Amino acid sequence: MASESGPGGGKGLRRELRFWETIALSIGIMAPTAAMALNGVGVAGQVGRAVPLVFVIAGIGVGLVSYGFIRLSRHYAHAGSVYAFSGATLGPQAGFFAGWALFGTYLAFTAASSAEVGLFGGAFLDGTGIWHNPPWVLLALVAAVLISIVAYGDIKVATRMLLAIEAVSVTLIVILMVDIFAKVIGGSAPGHRSFGDAFSLPSGTKFSVIGLAFVLAFLSWGGFEGAAALGEETTEPRREIPKAIRNAVIASTVFYILCELAQTLGFGTDASGVNTFAHSGSPLGDLGKTYIASSMGDLINLGAAVSGFASALGTATGASRILFAMGRDGFVSQRLGTSSQRTGAPAAALAVVMTIAVGGLLAMWFYNLGAVAAFFYPGTMGVLSLIVAYIVTNVGAIRLFVFDRRQEAGWELLFPVLGILLLAYVLYRNVAGQLYPFNWFPWVVGVWLAAGLGIVLAVPGLATRIGTTMSQLEQSEAAGD
Repeated sequence: MASESGPGGGKGLRRELRFWETIALSIGIMAPTAAMALNGVGVAGQVGRAVPLVFVIAGIGVGLVSYGFIRLSRHYAHAGSVYAFSGATLGPQAGFFAGWALFGTYLAFTAASSAEVGLFGGAFLDGTGIWHNPPWVLLALVAAVLISIVAYGDIKVATRMLLAIEAVSVTLIVILMVDIFAKVIGGSAPGHRSFGDAFSLPSGTKFSVIGLAFVLAFLSWGGFEGAAALGEETTEPRREIPKAIRNAVIASTVFYILCELAQTLGFGTDASGVNTFAHSGSPLGDLGKTYIASSMGDLINLGAAVSGFASALGTATGASRILFAMGRDGFVSQRLGTSSQRTGAPAAALAVVMTIAVGGLLAMWFYNLGAVAAFFYPGTMGVLSLIVAYIVTNVGAIRLFVFDRRQEAGWELLFPVLGILLLAYVLYRNVAGQLYPFNWFPWVVGVWLAAGLGIVLAVPGLATRIGTTMSQLEQSEAAGD
């Protein structure tokens, strides 16, 4: 298929993706297997046995935040994702700022998820005796090279790979979940296990502790908006992308709640079980070894490593599309806004993304960070930037609901308003009272965001060019193109 011209003119991306290939990017970035391999541990450390309850509440919160994205993607189909959503509703400066924030998130997540490959890949190789204590950075760099190759190829192949990877690794977890539930119901599971305890808070739990646990759970959905970056590569974007975002959020919410319930019951709802869960370095792997066989634990660690690869592939794909859209509008170089004639991928933008990600991995290795820190440090900074992008986008959704009465009902305004309040709280909990080095991360992200704002305000003609693109986008939307 020949390359098509995008909203900003020039050589564009290939419009060839359908629903399953589109939803794959959202699922790939969220990386359900990798999320469930780590995120429940921190929540258990805060609220004990009530991890599933917190994930229920967080799932409702994500539904509020995602609603604005779903509605905006029914109007605007663009490779820039929030760059276009905010630009079309709030103006070019806000659009660039939101796009810059999300671009920073995807850069950080690409490095973090590559490090996660090193973390769980190393656990698999060590557990099976193939390679004792392999250097995480080597595995992460190999993953980065493979990501570059796959992301440069046909986008249909990349998205199908994302979906296949998660399908296989999620299947392994489902097998473990079924076994845990069967033994708990049959009474053969060791220790104390109670379904009711998993949905009740321990007495004396403070609201501030619940809030922190909520934040840790909420982050499991980071990247649900990924499908929006395929707005110029999906055949019917205004129908398929909203459906992809909605279904990705619903499916992941159901999976997360059931998975965290299985983990909580698997370890036990008594004090001993909760303590074991909260201090596990690989909870799914540990449960796989306990309930099925040691080989099952190793397979789940391998699945988590492959899921980390899928997440990094998804964020690299999303970041390259956002940079492509910015470059097409004149940011840095027009070359960033061109695609490969052979594969249709934004090759120059992808090269920049992967160069920065590899540089980040090498920097963390140079400073002797372990695999866990190499995952959590850039991941935390990426989350802070992500929350800002989500807030700006939901402000744009509010403007859409207020001024566009053709398709939007006034009562829908409630969803983005509640979503912004929730995001503000999540941002506050991620910034206030953090210990070193996490107390420095908000400053690093603040510098990144200030740089983005400075660029769009200082570079001559950039806002005008973005505004022209957004005007074309709105005219296309009005025409139903």
